[in-house]
Amino acid sequence: MKDFYKGKRVLITGAAGTVGREVARQLLFLMPAEIRLVDNNESEMFFLMEEYKNKNVFCFLGDVRDREKIEKLSYDIDIIIHCAAFKHVILSEYNSFDVVRTNIIGVENIIGAARNCNVKNVLFTSSDKAVNPTNVMGTSKLMGERLITATNAVKSNNHGIFSSTRFGNVIGSRGSVVPLFVKQIKNGGPVTVTDKRMTRFIMTIEESARLVLKSVTLSKGGEVFVTKMPIVRIPDLAEVMIEVLAPWYGYKPSDIKIIEIGAKPGEKLYEELMSEEEVHRSLELKDMFVITPAFKSIYGDIKYEYPDFVSNQLRKSYVSVNEQPMSKDDIKKYLMDNKILENVDNSFPGIKEPLNKNIMEDILDNKEKLNKNFSGSVI
Repeated sequence: MKDFYKGKRVLITGAAGTVGREVARQLLFLMPAEIRLVDNNESEMFFLMEEYKNKNVFCFLGDVRDREKIEKLSYDIDIIIHCAAFKHVILSEYNSFDVVRTNIIGVENIIGAARNCNVKNVLFTSSDKAVNPTNVMGTSKLMGERLITATNAVKSNNHGIFSSTRFGNVIGSRGSVVPLFVKQIKNGGPVTVTDKRMTRFIMTIEESARLVLKSVTLSKGGEVFVTKMPIVRIPDLAEVMIEVLAPWYGYKPSDIKIIEIGAKPGEKLYEELMSEEEVHRSLELKDMFVITPAFKSIYGDIKYEYPDFVSNQLRKSYVSVNEQPMSKDDIKKYLMDNKILENVDNSFPGIKEPLNKNIMEDILDNKEKLNKNFSGSVI
C-alpha cells in the first residue's frame, strides 16, 4: 500500500470520529504528500491539530452538508475517504431529516466535489445496517452506497473511481457494546444484554482502518468491499468480560449478573454483511468479499479482477448467524491481543494469562492496597 499512497494528497471526512482518526494515523506511515482532515467537531479537531503539529496534516472545520466547503477542500486532492455520517440508529429515527442531509445529501456533495476537482479515488464507508435495512440510518447508508456505485456509470473525461466498504461492529469504539459492558462491570453490574440469541461481526479499530486503506487500492469502480470478520455471541462476550474485568474492579465474577432486557426497536438478532441478492454477483478474495454492481452492462469495460482471488461461486450470504462464532477462549485472546480493554479503560493492565483463582486473589489484594473497597466502590 505504501507505493499506492506515497506522494498522494488525501482528504478524510469525519476525521474526529473513531474510524476517521485511525485512518489518518495509519495513513501517515504510508508517506502521503498531504492529509486534509475535516469534521464539524471543533474540540476534537483542535486536539487533532495539536497532535499533528509540524506534520503534513492540515485540520479544517466543516460539514459534508456544505457543498462549497467540501469542494474547496477537494481541490488538488487525489483520494477522498468519506467517513462522516450519523451512525446511531435510535438518534437517527428521531432526527430522520438530519440523517438525510448528512448521510445522503452529504454523499452527493462528496461526489459533486470529487468530480469537479478531478479526484481519482473516492471511498465511502458504509455499514452492515445497509443490508436489508430496518431503520432510517441503515436505509441512508444503503442509499449512499447506491449513489457511489451509480456515479461510475456517468461517463466523463475526468471520471474517477468510486467505491464503498461495509463495516461490522468496530469493537471498543464509542457507542459500541464494549465500553457499555466495561462501565456496567465497573459499577458492579448488572450487565445488560438485549437478547441472548444475538450474534455480531466484530473488528478492531485498527482492522477497520486497514480495510479502508486497502479497499482504495483495490477499487475498480462501483464495488462494495466486505472484510471477513470473526463472530461473537453477545452473551459470550459479556461473560468473558465479566471474568476478566470483575477482579480488577474489586468483584468476584459470580457477583455480577447478566440480565436480558429485550431487543431495541429495529435491532436485528444477527448481522448481515451481504444479502441473498448480492451473493450471485460477489467474489471471494483471501480476506474479503467484493460485491460487484448489479447493472454491470452500464459500467463500460470495467474488469473486476483482484489479487488473492479465491472464487466467484459463493454459496451463501454473509450473515453472522450462519457463521461459526468464536469460543470464549478465542474471545478472551482477541480482547487481550488487540488491547481492546486497555483502550477502553487505560487503567486495566492487560493480563494475558487465564484468570485462575490465585491470580484473582492477587488482583484483589493489590486493589485493597490501592484503597479500593472489595464491594467495588472507589475511595
